[in-house]
Amino acid sequence: MLLYWIVGVIAYLLGSIPFGLILVRIFHKQDIRTQGSGNIGATNVIRSGGKGLGAITFLLDAAKGLIAVLLAWQIALHTHQSQLQAQNLAATAALCAILGHIYTVWLRFKGGKGVATGFGVFLGIAPLSAVVALIAFIVVFALSRYVSLASILAAVVFPLAALLRHHEPLTPFMIAVVILLPLIVIAKHHANIRRLLDGTEYRFSKSKAAAA
Repeated sequence: MLLYWIVGVIAYLLGSIPFGLILVRIFHKQDIRTQGSGNIGATNVIRSGGKGLGAITFLLDAAKGLIAVLLAWQIALHTHQSQLQAQNLAATAALCAILGHIYTVWLRFKGGKGVATGFGVFLGIAPLSAVVALIAFIVVFALSRYVSLASILAAVVFPLAALLRHHEPLTPFMIAVVILLPLIVIAKHHANIRRLLDGTEYRFSKSKAAAA
């Protein structure tokens, strides 16, 4: 049990690093929480700080999720855990990294929506399924220009791909996390879903994205 606490705390602290906030403050001397939607994630950084800074934010947010899960796998290996126990440690890291990003201790438990960090932990859990989800995101965004819609549908695709094509037996906890994490990401988009239904959601046009 102590090992799970250690992995969980490390993953949470990694996930809680607010890269969007840090980068915008360093390069633009602004608080990203007062810009655009107020979110610290890559999409709002693109709108407020530029495409390059937004891309770096996405990569760093994804990296912290991936590193958290990879560390869990390594800890399991070096402590001679069984494959099923290793899965549970990785699932713990994935869950805690996402929670760290969404409920950041340094920002009074407020944070982002978990899309980039979710992609990172998905890469650590089921890489090919994460790539399938990324392809779904790219296709939906290219067709609709809605980041939120692309994120939601990618979150739907990942657990389906992971559970349908996974050849090794998964622990109940891993299955629960594979299903729960996308649901958390979708739930964090509740305001976007309302705006999509109302037809008032922000749409990235090529000109707007360039201007951002």
